[in-house]
Amino acid sequence: MKKHFFFNHDSMREKTMLSRLPISQVAIASIAIAFALTTHAHAQSPKLKMTSEIPKEYTAPDSVETSIGTLDYFDGVPSPESVKNVYDYLDTSRAVNVYLNSIPALSVNALREGQAAMGADACNKICIWDSLMDSKTILLTGNTSTMYAVGFLDLLKDGPTVVDLPQGMLGILDDMAFQYMVDLGVAGPDKGKGGKYLVLPPGYKGDVPEGYFVVPSKTSGVWVFMRGYLDKSMPIAEAVPAASKNIRSTLKVYPLSTADAPPATEFINVSGKDMHVIVPNDYSAFEKLHGLMQTEPESYLGPEARGMMAAIGIEKGKPFAPDARMKKILTDAAAIGNAAARSISYFPRDPGNLTFKDSDAWVTAYADKDTTFTRNGAYRLEPRVLFHFGYICVSPAMAMTVAGKGSDYSMGMLDSEGKVLDGSKTYRLRIPPNPPAKDFWAITMYDTQTRSQLQTDQQFPTKGSQDKGIKTNADGSMDIYFSPKAPEGMEGNWLQTIPGKSWFIALRIYGPEQPWIDQTWRPGEIELVK
Repeated sequence: MKKHFFFNHDSMREKTMLSRLPISQVAIASIAIAFALTTHAHAQSPKLKMTSEIPKEYTAPDSVETSIGTLDYFDGVPSPESVKNVYDYLDTSRAVNVYLNSIPALSVNALREGQAAMGADACNKICIWDSLMDSKTILLTGNTSTMYAVGFLDLLKDGPTVVDLPQGMLGILDDMAFQYMVDLGVAGPDKGKGGKYLVLPPGYKGDVPEGYFVVPSKTSGVWVFMRGYLDKSMPIAEAVPAASKNIRSTLKVYPLSTADAPPATEFINVSGKDMHVIVPNDYSAFEKLHGLMQTEPESYLGPEARGMMAAIGIEKGKPFAPDARMKKILTDAAAIGNAAARSISYFPRDPGNLTFKDSDAWVTAYADKDTTFTRNGAYRLEPRVLFHFGYICVSPAMAMTVAGKGSDYSMGMLDSEGKVLDGSKTYRLRIPPNPPAKDFWAITMYDTQTRSQLQTDQQFPTKGSQDKGIKTNADGSMDIYFSPKAPEGMEGNWLQTIPGKSWFIALRIYGPEQPWIDQTWRPGEIELVK
C-alpha cells in the first residue's frame, strides 16, 4: 500500500513533537523541516530528455510580493512563513464572508433575543409600541408614525402555529434567514379582511386543517412583524390608543395544538423602554451563529455556506471552541466585516441603490426595487448587505410603488457635497411644494452607529406633514433644519443633532403619487448652512 508522508527522516523525537501539534502547525512544521533539509540552492533545472518549456503562468516564482506579504517558494513549494500567512488570510477572508453573508440571520436573531429580553419569550407574547416607537428602541430605522407589534414563532417547540390577524393590520412573516414568506393584510391573501394563517415547520408531513392560509417555513424560527395604521380621521391623541385597542383586542397567536382552547395572547408595551435588537459587530456574532446552527435545519443553508461556516469552526452538533489563534482571527474578521458593511451602507457603489440615477444624495434600501437581492439568478452581494445592515422587513410589497397606495422610502446619507453629516453643524433640506403623498410624508433622523432613531432631547426625531407648526416658504416649499440648536423662529421645522456624532435621515412617502414615481418631483439635497 502506498504511504503518504510529509518528509523522510528517522528521528522519533521529531515525529513525536509533530504529533502533539494541531494539523495546521504540523503542516507548517513539516515544510520548515523540508526547507531545512534542502542543502542545495534553487538553480535552474537542467534540460533532460523529457524537458519541455512550461509557461511561467503555470509555475510559482521564487518570491512574489502580495497584499499579505512576500510569498517565498522552493520550486513551487511555499515557505513556512508563506504557509502561515496564507492560512491566516484564508481563515480571515472566510470569516469575513461568513459575517457579511450572515447579517440577515444575525439580524433576525437579534430581534428574537431582544423581544425575549422584554418578556416576549413565547409565540403568544407580543411586543407592542402602545405610544408609538421612540428613540429608546434600538431597532433598525423604525418609524414614529405607525404602530408596531412584533412576535416570534418557535416551530421546533410549538409545531404548527396560528397567527389570527385582525382587520386593519398589515404584516410580514420572515424566516431565520430573513427571507420573505408571506404578507399579512392588504398585500396578503386575506386582502385586508383579516384571517387565520397557519405556519408549518420545515418538512411538516402532518394533517393540515381547512380554513387557514397555509404558510410552510424553511426554518424553525419565524419573525412576525405587524403594523397598525392610525385612523387619519381622528386626532393623533385618539388615533394612537384606538390602534392599540384594535390590536390588543383582536390579534391572536397560538400553537395549533391548542386551537380548541388557545392561551390568551399577551401584550407587552415597549414604548419608551430600552430595547436592543441590532446585529453585534464583534466576536460574539460567531457565537450567535453557532447557536443558530444548532436550532435550525441544515437545509436552510446551501452546501457552500455550510462549508464556509465549517471552515471557521461552526458546525451543527459540534461545540464551537476556537483556539487563541482562531479567536483572534474571528475578532479581526468581525471588525473587518463591520467596516465593510458600513462602507457599503454609507457609500454604496451599486447604482441600483441610488434613488435618482444622476445623484448619490439619496439612497434606496432595495436596489432596483428588488427584494430578492438577485440579478439573473445570482446574489447581488453588496445590495443585500446594505439592506440587512440598516433595515428590516423583507417583502415584495415594500418595493412595489403603486400610485396612492403603500409607501416608499429614500435615505439621505451625505450632504450636497458628498461629505459625511456632522452633528455640530447646521444643515437645511428643502422640501419642494406639493409633496406627492396621498396620506402623509415624514422625515426621521437616525444614528449612524446604530441605524436606529437618533437619541436627542426630542422623543420622536421626526418632522412631516402630520406635524403642526411647520412654516412654509412663499412658494409653498418647506425647509427642515438639522442642528444642535434650532435656528431662531424655525423651532417647528427643526430636528436636533449632537456635536461629535453623525446622522442620516429617511424620507417616507405614504401613499406615493405619480410625481414621486416618475421622479418629476424630488426633494432637495441636504445642504450645509455656512
